[in-house]
Amino acid sequence: MRRALLAITGLAASTTALVVFKGSPGTSQVAQNLPTAQPVNPAGPGTDPSAAPDAPGTDPAGGAATPSVSTKPSTSPKPGKTTARPSATKTTKAPSAPRTTTKAPQSTTRRVTGNGFENEYGYVQVQIVVSGNRIVEAVALSLPSGGESDIHSGDVRNRYDGGGGEVVQKQNASLNTVSGATETSNSYKQSLRSAIEQAF
Repeated sequence: MRRALLAITGLAASTTALVVFKGSPGTSQVAQNLPTAQPVNPAGPGTDPSAAPDAPGTDPAGGAATPSVSTKPSTSPKPGKTTARPSATKTTKAPSAPRTTTKAPQSTTRRVTGNGFENEYGYVQVQIVVSGNRIVEAVALSLPSGGESDIHSGDVRNRYDGGGGEVVQKQNASLNTVSGATETSNSYKQSLRSAIEQAF
């Protein structure tokens, strides 16, 4: 009688456990969807799992080094902050061809006025016209006037002034003195010399 009671109790307990196990939601589905367990490689990915963990790259049987095989493709390192990158905003223009000027060259002709000099007959001042490095004209801006001075000043002007005068012919202040107008001639030479010094 006691054995029969124990058998019935055991049957009831196993039936209850079976019902509870089958009745719990998602238990069988979770068990079915779990992936099969993969062996863990202690040496890390990309190394031979048969190698000893404490000596990577060695053959545990003979101690000879075995090349490690990496399955990952090699990638170039990404540029860091110190890597110089070309700027996309700056553009270099090609040098342009030199421009030709259509303006006519400026004239080198200029007028230079010498210092004025006073003598006992009056005031003398000379101006020269220079083209390049040559005197092309001489003009007496001021000569003594009145009485005989007009005559002598006229003689000085005729000898020295103009484009064909002695100043243009000699291209310096070493002029011949006009007879009867020594003071006026000397003052003319002094003014002419100062104009030449300024021009050249």
